[in-house]
Amino acid sequence: MRKLASAKERDAPRSARQPLERSRTRLGFYWANHWQYYLLLLLPLLYFIVFRYGPIAGNLLAFRKIVPGGSLLGQKWVGLHYFKLFMLDPNFWHVFRNTWTLSLLHLLIAFPLTLIFALLVNEFGRKLRSLIQLVSSFPNFVSVVIVVGMMKELLSPSGGIVNGWLEQLGIAPIFFMNEPGWFRTLFIGSDIWQYTGWNAIIYLAALSTVDPHLYEAAEMDGAGRLSQTWHVTLPQIMPTVSVVFILSLGQLLNVGYEKVLLMYTPSNSQTSDIIDTYIYRIGLESNNYSYATAIGLVAGLASLALVLGTNALVRRLTGHSLY
Repeated sequence: MRKLASAKERDAPRSARQPLERSRTRLGFYWANHWQYYLLLLLPLLYFIVFRYGPIAGNLLAFRKIVPGGSLLGQKWVGLHYFKLFMLDPNFWHVFRNTWTLSLLHLLIAFPLTLIFALLVNEFGRKLRSLIQLVSSFPNFVSVVIVVGMMKELLSPSGGIVNGWLEQLGIAPIFFMNEPGWFRTLFIGSDIWQYTGWNAIIYLAALSTVDPHLYEAAEMDGAGRLSQTWHVTLPQIMPTVSVVFILSLGQLLNVGYEKVLLMYTPSNSQTSDIIDTYIYRIGLESNNYSYATAIGLVAGLASLALVLGTNALVRRLTGHSLY
């Protein structure tokens, strides 16, 4: 075929061959000058294929039953059996409610707090702002295991510094890590301490791009700092705020099982048991992989629907969106 094609090209008029030859020359010149970039792209591409897109095929397990010793992708089609099973499972709805409550509280508290923190830090001078950024970002690099370990030590009912203060006030020691009523407070509070400074970086980067002439014009019109923030700063960084909000909503059903698992105890399971820990227990401890996959698939689809719905709503309200 190649010989035939070459023969046809040779037989073609010179005027018809010239565009083809120029195109091949440009392509060869392009590859000769840019192949290094594609080589650098190879490893990230392999990472996404193996660890991100490859596991999607595992969702097949939600529709198939695994037989011990059989295929890893299941032996028998069972259709929507596992989906019907968890719809009738009261434990699933319990952990679903816990997940939504924890996620919504986290979003309602942490999201505006991060924005307010960035606005306040932006009011300081350059050197002090850099120092605050450095100090507040540092906890992001502390392992979750260490954070939970610190919480257990500080809040211990026997020798913990917090209970020591309560004892001086005449209050009986409280086993914070074991009390269901304290779980959400501790989880959200520790997340705010660990990630607020780091998450504020994206807002500070957006704030640095606001045109200073807008503030000068607002000041000449008699606007104070609060008025400038409301009428100049927030509208200018609204695209960034919209994107962060959409991405945060997409994580509503993905709270972060590592910290929850470390803070989980049978005593606080009433509020600490979430979808991720339920999937862990069902899949890895009870070896019911198909059931756990079905729950994970539904949670993933719900997150996707949240992102799409929020993106459309934010685009309609503010004119900005993720895509």
